[in-house]
Amino acid sequence: MNREEIYDISFQLILHSGNARSLSMEAIYESKNGNFKTASEKLLEAGTELNLAHKFQTQLIQSEAGGDKYDISIILVHAQDHLMTAMTLKDLAVELVEIREEIKTR
Repeated sequence: MNREEIYDISFQLILHSGNARSLSMEAIYESKNGNFKTASEKLLEAGTELNLAHKFQTQLIQSEAGGDKYDISIILVHAQDHLMTAMTLKDLAVELVEIREEIKTR
């Protein structure tokens, strides 16, 4: 895999992770307003975006496991940071939405 391909994958990671992060935040805001159905839909969309990002990450991992060696660019590090932050935020959003829904239904 050449440097341009790594950049392309890195930007795909940033794109889909950013989308997942935004959707997770939207889910939190929707739950705050009592819109739990919409919040759940946003979380499903966030999950889809994370799955897309994960596919790109898997390409890199498989390439390296297959013997490819490359210098790690700051863009790739940034992309990985975006992915991990988005994954964490989605997990947190799921919990917050569930808690808010439990409180509202009591």
